[in-house]
Amino acid sequence: MTATRVLIIDDEIKLAQSLAFTLRQAGMECSEAHNGHIGCSQAKREQPDIVLLDIRMPGMGGLEVLEWFQAEMPDVSVIMMSAFDDTKDAVTAIKMGAVDYLSKPFDVDELILLLEETNARRQLVAEIQYLRERYSNDATFIGNSPLIQNLREQIDRLSEGNAKTLLLSGETGVGKAVVARELHMRGSGKEVPFVEINCATLPENQIEAELFGAERGALPGLVSKRRGLVEIANGGTLFLDEIGEMPLAIQAKLLTFIETRAYRPVGMMRDHKSDVRIIAATNRNLEEAVEEGCFRQDLFFRLNVMPIQIPPLRERELDIELLALHFARRFADEVATPPIGFDKSTRSFFASYRWPGNVRELKNLIERLTILHPGQVISIDQLPSEIRNVEPKVPLSIEDSMDNVERNMIQDALVKCRGKKGLAAERLGISRHALKRRMQRLGLS
Repeated sequence: MTATRVLIIDDEIKLAQSLAFTLRQAGMECSEAHNGHIGCSQAKREQPDIVLLDIRMPGMGGLEVLEWFQAEMPDVSVIMMSAFDDTKDAVTAIKMGAVDYLSKPFDVDELILLLEETNARRQLVAEIQYLRERYSNDATFIGNSPLIQNLREQIDRLSEGNAKTLLLSGETGVGKAVVARELHMRGSGKEVPFVEINCATLPENQIEAELFGAERGALPGLVSKRRGLVEIANGGTLFLDEIGEMPLAIQAKLLTFIETRAYRPVGMMRDHKSDVRIIAATNRNLEEAVEEGCFRQDLFFRLNVMPIQIPPLRERELDIELLALHFARRFADEVATPPIGFDKSTRSFFASYRWPGNVRELKNLIERLTILHPGQVISIDQLPSEIRNVEPKVPLSIEDSMDNVERNMIQDALVKCRGKKGLAAERLGISRHALKRRMQRLGLS
């Protein structure tokens, strides 16, 4: 892993030298500049990750240097320092874009923890930006199958409404995150934040702070205030992936937030407000999770106002070849090679394979084939053995085909009736109890 690059800009030469020595001992790359003008020039050459900037210096002062960084090098994280306990300067610096403010003298161990945390957040932001750029034109909506056309129509209708909560259901890899981004773009646009969290990846003792924020010192090792995702997403969309894995205690806090738009960061005594659209996603049957006691029924009802079921790839046979060709062109462009093609036997195999990993599995396969066989027409013998040796799916029976038609009609009615099952049942010409039984049989939440 590359060492964190730190630039210290401080006119107190001995302090800067001592601090630089300490940070090098901690494994960081560190350099010094002893006035603002030299610091700006040095930053251009060295491209630091983090700048420790003294707020009061002769000539070009710290706030002026901070303003320069915001205009010329906005990706650099700036932490202000001062020997003067001036709240006004601290507030001004934070408003201008500084990530934190330290009063001298400070504890060196706490500073190192702050630098490590700041750099981790920088890397996370960079990764999110990279993934957004790479996958902003993902392939969930490529295809002409009736199922994908129905999904497009649902998204069109939901984008015209103002629903504050949506629930996406579907198997792993079908593209729930892509649907969430599409709903965000249609409803809010590029100018407001889209913030994503996978509820299954964080320990229970961290997810509350990640969602709602935390005061400095409220958690072990937390040496600066942490902004929660609901605050960061204010005015935009918060996407909660794998919502079925969220701990029950946090589910209660999430329900309170959805109902009131108020939340309380860990370690704070007063509530904050945030206006966000909640899109939740799950590959679990949440009704079963409610019966098992691992998901709150009231939260399920609140999220399930506008359900969207995303179909698995094996039910989109007409779309598989189109998706494969799309990924082949995209990955070829990334590595500057001609795109791969597929012979008749491979196309036939793709249509018969069950795709347990759905669109994600297809995408990963095409990326692998592009690397191994650039520009070639792929025969079935060139496919990985773990895929070739899988039994092909059984062709849809009449009953399965009718189930797909019935599933589409029910989903369409629920969307048109804004999730109200009584109205949807009336629209379909059946009783509410009959609708519930059919939804259970078809695996619809």
